[in-house]
Amino acid sequence: MLTPMKQPLPSFFTDDEFFEKRRDMSPLFESTRINGMELKNRFVRSATHEAMAGLDGVANDRLLACMADLAKGEIGLVITGHAHVTLEGQASPRQMGIYSDAMIDSLKKVALAVHANGGVVAVQLAHAGKRGIGKQAHAPMGPSDVFEKDSKTVSAMTTEDIKRTVKAFGDAAQRAVKAGFDAVQIHGAHGYLLSQFLSPYYNFRDDDYGGSLENRARLLIQVYREIRQRVGGSFPIMVKINSEDFLEGGFTLEEMIRVAKMLEDLGMDAIEMSGGTFESGKRIPSRGGTSKSEDREVYYRKAAQAFKKKIRIPLILVGGFLSYPLAEAVIRSGDADYIALARPLIREPGLVKRWAANDHEKASCISCNRCFLTLSTEEALHCAQEKKEKQAKKEKE
Repeated sequence: MLTPMKQPLPSFFTDDEFFEKRRDMSPLFESTRINGMELKNRFVRSATHEAMAGLDGVANDRLLACMADLAKGEIGLVITGHAHVTLEGQASPRQMGIYSDAMIDSLKKVALAVHANGGVVAVQLAHAGKRGIGKQAHAPMGPSDVFEKDSKTVSAMTTEDIKRTVKAFGDAAQRAVKAGFDAVQIHGAHGYLLSQFLSPYYNFRDDDYGGSLENRARLLIQVYREIRQRVGGSFPIMVKINSEDFLEGGFTLEEMIRVAKMLEDLGMDAIEMSGGTFESGKRIPSRGGTSKSEDREVYYRKAAQAFKKKIRIPLILVGGFLSYPLAEAVIRSGDADYIALARPLIREPGLVKRWAANDHEKASCISCNRCFLTLSTEEALHCAQEKKEKQAKKEKE
């Protein structure tokens, strides 16, 4: 659970002066705890694929530098890019892996890169499901068979496949503990495996893992229980889920709240709310465009408000945040407990540090999504717009 930390009174303030000053401080920079994990502010680096690992999933020097830069930028919590828990669960080339004990030394370096620079770090545990590109002797696996032109492109997972996958998540969580991470996050959003099981858009099963919401949530619940059993009650476990899929016949806002309640009752420590899938048109998780409207910046605020009416565990809200005033307003209103950023930190890893220094200019990210085009190159994740601007400036000189 989230609790503000008690801080000693500075010797140069009287009690009245101190609390008057505290009222002037932004709640964005309060220290808090999530199940014992201490965060120095309410900003979270939301997971995104960096393409900075080898083909075997081992972190390279560029990934370590990326993690170090985020920590130096004074973000409260760094969440790594999605790390695949099995070989067949790999979503993208050069994705960081956590599927084998052989990865532990690599993972230790990732955790150390953050810790050595004063940061706190969680690893996101993921399985791509039907989007998998990893090594396997059959079509990628998901909740249900998918056929295209009489050819099976996705194979429905058997009960044994499911059991093996649940165990793989538990194994991965144990590796995270051994590697020195401060927490784990289960990736249950964006149309990856656990999200696919939750959503009737993808899940056509008629067994214990399909049909009712309780059945569709069963795999996520089993993954959480397996991880909790492995890591104990004091190690923070978080989950990322969709506010909704934005697909006809998909996972809905009402269902999200019901699943969140199930997780709350089981002892989940925090929930990050996102939304959409790669098939959700203009409502994909990372929306493009430069509109200045609040809806463009805070995609899921209304969903967060609905969540907060019924769920008490900490809510991490992601979704287009670019403006300091809006981030502060969301926290002050109680609509969320933490603000998660992804694309703005690709261009400006020191954004939170800048805001903490009272430079509250909007993030330089313009939400163009050109950063994701860089993932198909050997350059790995970077701000293509910034690179273009620097090149243009250089040519003018």
